[in-house]
Amino acid sequence: MNDSFFKGFTEDLHDETAWREYNGSFRSEKKKLKDTANPTQLGDHVSLKAETADSKPGTQDAGPQARSSPASTEEQRPSLSKLAQDSAIGDPVSLESEDVVEGGGKSGTAPAQESKGPSKGDGDRSMPKIEGEELFWTMMSASREPDPYIFPALERLSKQKPRPILGALSNTVKYPPDHEWSKRQGRKSVSEDFISDPASLFDVFIASADVGMRKPSREIYELALQKLSDYDRSKGGQGIEANQVVFLDDIGENLKTAKEMGMKTIRVQLGKTWRAVKEVEGLLGVELMDETTRRAKL
Repeated sequence: MNDSFFKGFTEDLHDETAWREYNGSFRSEKKKLKDTANPTQLGDHVSLKAETADSKPGTQDAGPQARSSPASTEEQRPSLSKLAQDSAIGDPVSLESEDVVEGGGKSGTAPAQESKGPSKGDGDRSMPKIEGEELFWTMMSASREPDPYIFPALERLSKQKPRPILGALSNTVKYPPDHEWSKRQGRKSVSEDFISDPASLFDVFIASADVGMRKPSREIYELALQKLSDYDRSKGGQGIEANQVVFLDDIGENLKTAKEMGMKTIRVQLGKTWRAVKEVEGLLGVELMDETTRRAKL
C-alpha cells in the first residue's frame, strides 16, 4: 500500500484492451435489456434501477411463520424485474456500483469521468481518465459497510448449536500500520469489531496478503481445505473433504475453481445478497433471516 501499488493499480485501470472488452460487453447487455423489456410495464427508461423491485425478499421468500401471515396489497404486487429476463438486468453490476460511478461514492467526487473524445467504433468510447488511488479508497470505504443480509446470517451461524465450521478465504490488502483502518481499538459494535478484525467470527481465516496466494488460484483453495480439516480434527472430527464445503463468492472465476475441486457453490449477487442467504438456509435447514429482515421490503 504505497506509491508503487497505486501507480500499478492506475496503470491496470487504463488497459486499452480491457476497457474495450468491458465497454462492449456493457453496451451489449444494455441493448439486450432494452430489446427484451416491455416499456409499458417497466417504465421508461428501463435501467438497472429495475433491480430495486426485488433487491429485497418478499413474502414468497418468507420463512414458515412469516408465510402464515395474511398478504398485504403491497405484497401481492408482481415484482417488476420478473417482467424482464433476470440475465439482462444488472448482473453483475449492482445499484451500489452505479452510485459510485455516477456520484463518486460518499465523498460526492466522481473518481472516474469519461472522456468526451470521439467514438472508436462498434459502440465503443474513449477510455475514461481514472484516479486509481481515489477510486481504490472509494471502493474500500463502500466495502466496509456490513451487508444487511450476509452479516446477520454470519452472526446467526456463529451461534448455531451444533455450530458449522465457518471459514473465510479473502483476497486482501494490508493497510499501512499507521492507517486508521489498521487500528483495532475503540470499537463500539459487533459489526465494527468484525470490520476491524474479520477473523473474529470465523474458525479459519485466510487472507491472501498473509499467505502470498490469491483467488482464483487453486493453491489457496487447497490451503483453505487443509486448514478446515486441521480445525475439524482439532475438535475430534475426521477432517473435511471438498464436497462437504459450501463456498460463497460474488465472482464467477472464484466460484469456478471451488466447483472444479468438488465444493458446493453459491453465487452472491451484489444488490440481491438475500438470495444467497436463502440458498444457505435451504442447504442447512436453518433460518438465517429474522422476520424483520425477511420482510424488509414492506
